[in-house]
Amino acid sequence: MRSDYCIVPRLHHYACIVDLVGRAGQLEEAEEFIKKMPIKPDAGVWGALLGACKIHCNIELAEHVAGHIFDLEPRNPGYYVLLSNIYAGGGKWADVANVRKMMKARGLKKPPGWSFIELNHRVHTFYVGDRSHPQTEEIYAMLESLAGQMKEAGYTANMDAVLHNVEEEEKERMLGSHSEKLAIAFGLISTSPDTPIQITKNLRVCDDCHSATKFISMILRRQIIVRDANRFHHFKDGLCSCRDYW
Repeated sequence: MRSDYCIVPRLHHYACIVDLVGRAGQLEEAEEFIKKMPIKPDAGVWGALLGACKIHCNIELAEHVAGHIFDLEPRNPGYYVLLSNIYAGGGKWADVANVRKMMKARGLKKPPGWSFIELNHRVHTFYVGDRSHPQTEEIYAMLESLAGQMKEAGYTANMDAVLHNVEEEEKERMLGSHSEKLAIAFGLISTSPDTPIQITKNLRVCDDCHSATKFISMILRRQIIVRDANRFHHFKDGLCSCRDYW
């Protein structure tokens, strides 16, 4: 970068490299890259490696990386939640409880997830399991209809996206009422078949909702645009513009 483009690498450039190498499964190489950085890594750089640890279910390294992050940004609840999710993915529920106790002791709270859709100059906001909307019955009826169609098309619910110690049937029920699914279902029953559906979500869209939205776009031949905390996702014909990288 310096010699070819006269650009001095900054922390976000290093974080991108860590993210790329880590997502490829080269976690040790990513950690070594951080150790050899000419500048002190910040929480964003370590956070990229923590995210890779979640993808590849490396709990041991995640604990080590989280220690660095908590020293740098002890008041950022997002990293605690990410570590808790890594523990949950590995079935380490006692450790999940310990992280939650740590957050409570430090006065930190996980921000609630929500999704909204704007129709006819009115914003409709949904939370997970939400039943407060006037058209709740029609929304859940649409979701039930979609669930059957998606299964016939090959969709399988990603139970790993449910980070609670509950039975499989309850996990599937919880997945079915995520806020983005509710917002999409409302959009489907409230617009004409040729109208693109646009959703905004305040957090990263979960793996299961991402997969489900691809199936919905394919089955109903609808364009669905979701803006989550990371980027825009343009779903069309069973594919997403992010190419499953987000």
